[in-house]
Amino acid sequence: MDFFTAEFFSALLSIVIIDLVLAGDNAIVIGLAARNLKKEQQKKVIIWGTVGAVIIRALATMAVVWLLKVPGLLLAGGLILIYIAYKLMAEDKDHDIKAQDSIWAAIRTIIIADAVMGLDNVLAVAGAAHGDFLLVVLGLLISVPIVVWGSTLFLKLIDKFPFIITIGAGILAWTAAKMIVGEPFLKEYFSNPFIKYGFEILIIAAVVLIGLAKKRSGANQKNTQERGV
Repeated sequence: MDFFTAEFFSALLSIVIIDLVLAGDNAIVIGLAARNLKKEQQKKVIIWGTVGAVIIRALATMAVVWLLKVPGLLLAGGLILIYIAYKLMAEDKDHDIKAQDSIWAAIRTIIIADAVMGLDNVLAVAGAAHGDFLLVVLGLLISVPIVVWGSTLFLKLIDKFPFIITIGAGILAWTAAKMIVGEPFLKEYFSNPFIKYGFEILIIAAVVLIGLAKKRSGANQKNTQERGV
């Protein structure tokens, strides 16, 4: 991909937004794992836990970027990413992270939890990067400082403006659709621009609308149960 083109910057913006929207887990994991430590120790845990998590995530993302070149895996990755986008829209996540009493135990908890919980992020960023390792690195360099130092603020913004999640889910769905239409053995079916872009719009609309309907249904059910209690 050529540098400083509209395609380059749109892909970079997609990666940064994906990183930020899916970063709520990181902020919560860091906070839960380090909550029993002293304040000066918490700073060390946040820095080194994040460094370790970022290194593992960068390596994993680059590995997935390479793997997505294998025939059929773009389609598989796109379908998985559609499900991830739907889950982002429809579900509330619960976190069961044990607080640790030592610096290294907390750092280890953060790195392991992030590696397990960050699989959706890795796949999404790899898909949005279109095989460009530089985009992966730049996206991490831009979004990680925001996640680490602005995670609390960003979580508050998401609570105050829920449409941020909708935008993030839409970008994930768009990335998934582009992965599917980019699958080599499916390209002939999407050679017509109307079919190609129509399919992408359909996937985005389906994920957002079905996700919103599921979320409303879950909220109504919860309210009914609370009234019953």
